Amino acid sequence: MSGSSNFVEGVDWVFKLLFGISFFFLLLITATMIYFVVRYNRKRHPKAVQVKDSKVLEVTWITIPVILVLFLFYFGYTAFQPMIWVPKDAMHVKVIGRMWQWSFEYPGSKVANELVLPLNKPVKLDLHSEDVIHGFSIPAFRVKEDVVPGKNNYMWFTPQRTGEYEIFCTAYCGVRHSYMGTKVRVVTPMEFFIWLKTLKAASAEPEGLMIMKKNACIGCHSLDGSKLVSVTFKGLYGKTETVTTNGTERKVKVNDDYIVTSIYDPDKDIVVGYSKGIMRPYKGIIKDDEIKKIIEYLKTLK
Repeated sequence: MSGSSNFVEGVDWVFKLLFGISFFFLLLITATMIYFVVRYNRKRHPKAVQVKDSKVLEVTWITIPVILVLFLFYFGYTAFQPMIWVPKDAMHVKVIGRMWQWSFEYPGSKVANELVLPLNKPVKLDLHSEDVIHGFSIPAFRVKEDVVPGKNNYMWFTPQRTGEYEIFCTAYCGVRHSYMGTKVRVVTPMEFFIWLKTLKAASAEPEGLMIMKKNACIGCHSLDGSKLVSVTFKGLYGKTETVTTNGTERKVKVNDDYIVTSIYDPDKDIVVGYSKGIMRPYKGIIKDDEIKKIIEYLKTLK
C-alpha cells in the first residue's frame, strides 16, 4: 500500500536504516563495555599494565566509520535528491506564514486557511513569511522546510492518499507557536475542482480585514469574541477599556486615536489582564490610510 505522499517510502527506509545501525552499535558498544568491565576489573588485575598502541586497530576504527558515514550519506542523499527537482506539471500554491497562522493562496488570488489538494497531482508550495522564521511541516508526507522572511523557499510532493493530515510549525515563533497548526485535505480531482471554484478571492473580503490578515493581527485578536493573546476585535470599537499607562490604571474609550496609538505604540496603553511586549510597533509598516480601513472594518464587528 502506498504512503500518503511519494516521499514516504524513501524517507522511512533511510530512517529504518539509521535506526537499525544505531541500535546495532548500541548493543555492540554496551556488550563490549560490559565485557571489559568484567574481564579487566581491579580484582583480577590489581596491578596496572601499560597497553601499547596498535596501528591495525587505529586504522580499523578510522576506516570503518568513514565507510559507514559515506554509506549513510549515499542513501540519505538518494532520498533527499528527489525533493529538490519539481515536476514541470506541478500545481503551485503560495503558503504564507505569519504569527500565528497559515494561509494558502491559489491561482486567481483565492485564499484559504486550509490546504486542499487533488489526489495524485504534484504540488509545489512556495513558502513565504511575513514576520519571523517559521517551519512548515507535514509529518505524514515526510516533508519539512523553513519559512524564512525574505527568502523564497519551497517544497513539493505528490499526495497519494485521500484524507486529512496535520500541518505544524516546527520553529518557535512566539507565544502562540503551539497553536500555529492547520490541516491539509487531500480529495479527488473532481472534489478539488468544485472546492476551488467555490473558493472566494481574497479581494472579496473587506479591505480592513485583508490588511489585518496581512499583518498577522488576527493571530492575537479574535473576530468572534473568543479570548486569544490580546483583546477580541468583536465589539471593540466604541467600548470603554481599563488600561495601564505608565503604571497607572485609567479608563479609555476605543476610538480612532486609541486604535492609532495601539498600532504604532502598542505598549503605551495595556488593557488590564493582558501583557506588554507581545505586539511589535507597526509604525512605518501599516500606513495611515490602511489604519482608516481597519477602523472602518472594526466598526462593523458588533
